Amino acid sequence: MREILLKNARKIITMDEQRQIFEGADVLIQDGAIAAVGPDLESKGETLLATDCVITPGLVNTHHHLYQNLTRAVPAAQDALLFGWLKTLYPIWSRMTPEDFFLSAQLGLAELALSGCTLSADHLYLYPNGARLEDTIEAAKTVGLRFQPTRGAMSIGESAGGLPPDHLVEREADILNDMIRVVDGFHDASPASMCRVGLAPCSPFSVSRDLMRDVAVLARDKGVMLHTHLAENDEDVAYSLAQFGCRPGQYAQDLGWTGDDVWHAHCVKLNGAEIDLFAKTRTGVAHCPCSNCRLGSGVAPVRAMRDAGVPVGLGVDGSASNDMANMIGEARQAMMLQRVVLGADAMGSYEALEIATRGGADVLGRPECGRLMPGARADIAVWDAQALGASGSWDPGAVLLAGATQVKHLFVEGRQVVADGQLTTLDLPALIARHSARAVDLAQAT
Repeated sequence: MREILLKNARKIITMDEQRQIFEGADVLIQDGAIAAVGPDLESKGETLLATDCVITPGLVNTHHHLYQNLTRAVPAAQDALLFGWLKTLYPIWSRMTPEDFFLSAQLGLAELALSGCTLSADHLYLYPNGARLEDTIEAAKTVGLRFQPTRGAMSIGESAGGLPPDHLVEREADILNDMIRVVDGFHDASPASMCRVGLAPCSPFSVSRDLMRDVAVLARDKGVMLHTHLAENDEDVAYSLAQFGCRPGQYAQDLGWTGDDVWHAHCVKLNGAEIDLFAKTRTGVAHCPCSNCRLGSGVAPVRAMRDAGVPVGLGVDGSASNDMANMIGEARQAMMLQRVVLGADAMGSYEALEIATRGGADVLGRPECGRLMPGARADIAVWDAQALGASGSWDPGAVLLAGATQVKHLFVEGRQVVADGQLTTLDLPALIARHSARAVDLAQAT
């Protein structure tokens, strides 16, 4: 039995059922799971001193487009709204290769790991030049993060009234067949799973109603989760009203896209009735505050969602609409936006941290993650309470108000992925060099 004892942490924020917080306590890891949390624990295995550190569950990212790491800060897209932003970037993305998808996923997951993330979803909805979902799955294995890739799709091109160019869309029969292939080949439903596959048509403006219905039926037959973009901005809602004669929430409900096996990205423009629908059906939301700001989409009604009982997690979104993937920063942004709209008491540091950990794990259907308690998976973030940004803090647990912006140690399934602020699984400088060079190639070809 392999044991690791994280010893004498200044504060442990468990996010367990009672939301317990320990001071001067320990976390015992056994064979990839948490065996105990509390004071004066002992182990015959490895011991890692966590003195002057805060321990939290690993952060959970519920929405990303990892391939976009090669198209950060593209000049023509920097100040565009969503639809114009997409039209600018589609031609660039169409030139990407399978190696580009692998490289981008490596870089993005490494960045997430250093920001305290242990579990990340990804929404890959275009497959140019022979790219496949497993390009990202293989990349995740090299980084060591727990991964929830989704087989996305676009089937309605410009000639049929959709947004993407025709050469980036796929035949719906081919989409469904490949969804079956990747679920059968890569989905692991076990509690310790490092890879669970979901199904994720891109959005209401890039796929047909028939595909949305068929994918919902397929996902439930296979026992996997469903994901898409919904109600992201005013354009999105206007499109739904014009094309479908209803708001996005009704569209989702009519097509079988509500339930505890579904999570939608953004949901900035949900109204009260839609929030009630999501709460009643336990439909999840991936809140992406930085991306929503970057694209001018608005501030999602997270306080209202939480109060109604909607499951809410956090997502960094793609790096072409966020330009970075820092989960601890994303959590701080979520907290600050609710305060801007509703007042300083609208959301505190500990609640925002809960959304970024336990909340995200629950949205992804992973209740064994996102909390520190016996039996949970050993996905753990250790933060230096003496870091520059934490110095002078009277409450080291309020990490989103005053704390480190990079994790000190990170464990995924009990394996150390970050040690003393350095990634243990990859040569990060070499990866950055390869990634940067490829981004230059893409820019020069534009």
